[in-house]
Amino acid sequence: MLLAEPALLPSVSAHQRVNGATRIEFSATGGKTRLADLYQRAPCRVLFPDIDPGEPVQAVLLTTSGGLTGGDRLRVDFAAHAGARATLTSQAAEKIYRALPGDEPARIDVCITAGVGAHVEYLAQETILFDGARLRRQLDANLAPGACLLATESLVLGRRAMGESLRSGFIHDAWRIRRGGRLIFADALHLDGLHFDGSLAALRAAPFGFGATTAYATLIYAADDAPALLTPVRTRLDEAEVSTIVHATTREHLLILRLLADDAAELRQALIRAAGIVRSLAAGLSERLPQVWYC
Repeated sequence: MLLAEPALLPSVSAHQRVNGATRIEFSATGGKTRLADLYQRAPCRVLFPDIDPGEPVQAVLLTTSGGLTGGDRLRVDFAAHAGARATLTSQAAEKIYRALPGDEPARIDVCITAGVGAHVEYLAQETILFDGARLRRQLDANLAPGACLLATESLVLGRRAMGESLRSGFIHDAWRIRRGGRLIFADALHLDGLHFDGSLAALRAAPFGFGATTAYATLIYAADDAPALLTPVRTRLDEAEVSTIVHATTREHLLILRLLADDAAELRQALIRAAGIVRSLAAGLSERLPQVWYC
């Protein structure tokens, strides 16, 4: 089925801004997953690398703009029909640069749809925020009964190795997951330095904030068997001696992992390990993530 072209949204900035979009649709026929439809609008591009035997079909998303700034927009629609098995990942870390005064936040919207019995992975690499960056990001997942979703998102609050720190800016990072049309998970991180003495650094360092942490990640596995994986995942993480702070919990149809680190590289390695463990226990897949994570 050919999907309709996403509408171009008017820019609120006086400067040229990107308005990229991609839609990727997979279907299953005879036990094999195949690409059913693809739409891409610059700066969004999708690559389809060769995969190892037994791995789901893989799509790699990249943006040719080299990063985003205030007023830029990206929308990703990722659909897997009944019985399909597919992985969507990103080619590299996404960079969010300083926004100009008066610009709206850069906006990233991801919509994931999984049909009955579909197995979907959304393995996004980290998003790096430069000082003065403004970002509004939302992930919406709509799962049919019997579908499985493994999803990751992470933020780096300034590149410590480069002597950078996120001292000002805006972040709104939200998740919504529905199963059979019912909302089962809603979560949002909201940081706005303008409403806390004008300093995002002060907000981050507050008792309810991040302290010395410069990077964090969320990993969610949504499936019927998700709660049963809590103890095995905790055991495997203990055996792996992951140094990064990792907390795991469950609720109905969900396994939720939060990762916090003082160093972005440490967070990345811990997330690779945690996602590998979950995909191995949940679907019998390799603990190795897509090759782009190791480039």
